[in-house]
Amino acid sequence: MVLRRPVEPADLIGKWATPVDLRSRVDSGQSYDYRGPTVKILVVGSGGREHALIWKLRQSPLVEKIWCAPGNGGTAGVDENSAQSNAECASVNVDDVSAVVALAERVKPDLTLVGPEGPLVAGIRDKFECRRMRLVGPSRRDARLEGSKIFAKEFMGRYRIPTATLYGTFDSPGEAIRALDAVDWPVVVKADGLCGGKGVLVAETREEAAAFIRRLMEKHELGQGGSRVLLETALKGEELSFIVLTDGRSCLPMAPTRDHKRVFDGDRGPNTGGMGAYTVDGMISAEIESIILDKIVRPTIAGLCEEGLPYMGFLYFGLMLTADGPLVLEYNCRLGDPETQPLMMRMDFDLAAALDAVACRKLAAFKPAWKPGASACVVMTSRGYPGPFETGKKIEGLDEANALPDVAVFHAGTKRDGDSIVTSGGRVLGVTSLAGNLEQAICNAYAAVDKIHFEGAHYRTDIGAKGITKSRAAGEIPHG
Repeated sequence: MVLRRPVEPADLIGKWATPVDLRSRVDSGQSYDYRGPTVKILVVGSGGREHALIWKLRQSPLVEKIWCAPGNGGTAGVDENSAQSNAECASVNVDDVSAVVALAERVKPDLTLVGPEGPLVAGIRDKFECRRMRLVGPSRRDARLEGSKIFAKEFMGRYRIPTATLYGTFDSPGEAIRALDAVDWPVVVKADGLCGGKGVLVAETREEAAAFIRRLMEKHELGQGGSRVLLETALKGEELSFIVLTDGRSCLPMAPTRDHKRVFDGDRGPNTGGMGAYTVDGMISAEIESIILDKIVRPTIAGLCEEGLPYMGFLYFGLMLTADGPLVLEYNCRLGDPETQPLMMRMDFDLAAALDAVACRKLAAFKPAWKPGASACVVMTSRGYPGPFETGKKIEGLDEANALPDVAVFHAGTKRDGDSIVTSGGRVLGVTSLAGNLEQAICNAYAAVDKIHFEGAHYRTDIGAKGITKSRAAGEIPHG
């Protein structure tokens, strides 16, 4: 692997790959030698996703040094696999892009990887490129796919990417509420901007939809992200998280995953940032995966190339597998959380080498590999999440949980308080396990959850239950 400065923006302008070119380049089967000098990587973020990324990057023989900004109580700990510090944490507000840029100019990483969407939507990639620093993540222009649901919907319309029917977009609550008289029920109400995974409601009644619109547009409960809304048809089917890594020309699909957004068992209660996720062999057929790549993924990448600089980084497709085929629910311009945690457990290739291949625009030659079987993540939260919650609760049993075979406990809302780890956020831990099948992975994850204790701990007890119902031969999932 040869580390080099990013190409100049002028070098990127020209005739980029068409959809046909992209199809021919993905998974080309060409070999490529990524062995080379060690690298220094800056990971931006503080959640379970970032801890899992650091955990995986630390396993690479290429990686010499990792910084995390700002990190959490786990990223600064000791990696059980290597007996080394996971990362050197720097106290930086990730929403202060200038502060993150200043940190990078000081520590001089060879590569920066951004976890959360906020800095990407704010244009951190553009600021890094102006300073000739390498960052894997989309430009501000491309990050609008997540930063604006309305922009994403219009983009899908331009490139005929299959999605739910749009009833309309609205700038005022009165206008949006009046439009409810002409929709079919249930209806989906979406905030246009970033709302931490809480800006979508599948409303069964007019009263429910109108109340959510007022919360978004009049009370501003989710901030400026709710200043505009859109209404679209509710889709029936199974949700799927399909994530790819792309250099703007080629793409490397991640293993398909499913997450659980509702806070309570049985998919009840308000949406959260994610209560758990799993991935398993055979989650979708080869035919469905081919349709997703041909009809959704490649046209999206090609459309972004046509409208600007090629997209670079992780691109998340939130899909609904309907009777009419896969349809796009949403785009995210980064890895999902908690999908990242089980993905990192099953990933059987060098993540640092893959990221370097993206930065060097050589991803077409990179072949992914995945450990057979399944992995599952159970998220433990503070009591009251996604509403108000208390912090500062001492967490016990982490060492015992981490000592279980094929288990990793990824920290999210934690911090160090002397010799203790205490809660500092809503989503506290992502307890993750790898096994030969989904039932065993879930069983192992819940066995680890049972070892961990903090006041007010909450978690769903049915993570992966639908997946087991489909795939197992016999037996019941743990915890009902």
